[in-house]
Amino acid sequence: MPTRKAAAEWKGNLTEGSGQLILGSGSFDGPYSFKSRFEEGQSATNPEELIGAAHAGCFTMALTAQLSRAGITPTRIHTDAKVKLEKVGEGFSITTIELETEANIPGIDDATFQKYALDAKLNCPVSKALAGTAIRLNTKLL
Repeated sequence: MPTRKAAAEWKGNLTEGSGQLILGSGSFDGPYSFKSRFEEGQSATNPEELIGAAHAGCFTMALTAQLSRAGITPTRIHTDAKVKLEKVGEGFSITTIELETEANIPGIDDATFQKYALDAKLNCPVSKALAGTAIRLNTKLL
């Protein structure tokens, strides 16, 4: 299995400086800053947003894998991730990740869908890596 790479560079002080996040694949190279991390409405990214994208992508693929092993082909699965960064004591922590998934899957009942979704949440590699964080799952079968 490949080892994935990413890099970060920062210039200047914390509040006025800025940085660059670069994915090893070359698919993303973009700015981040204090403001993009701690204020709403900034156009640059932040580590929490990237964690959310990674978690949403991993969970969605894990759910698709669960369904595929059962011979079920989804028409569409869409997952949003909300990553909450909060001040805890003197520092900051990611306290909660909320995965919100909507799926269109012909021929499956809600109870079966919920079973596969919970298993995917527990077993996707990103969920395992983030096991110290509360992960909530809200699903809707369309």
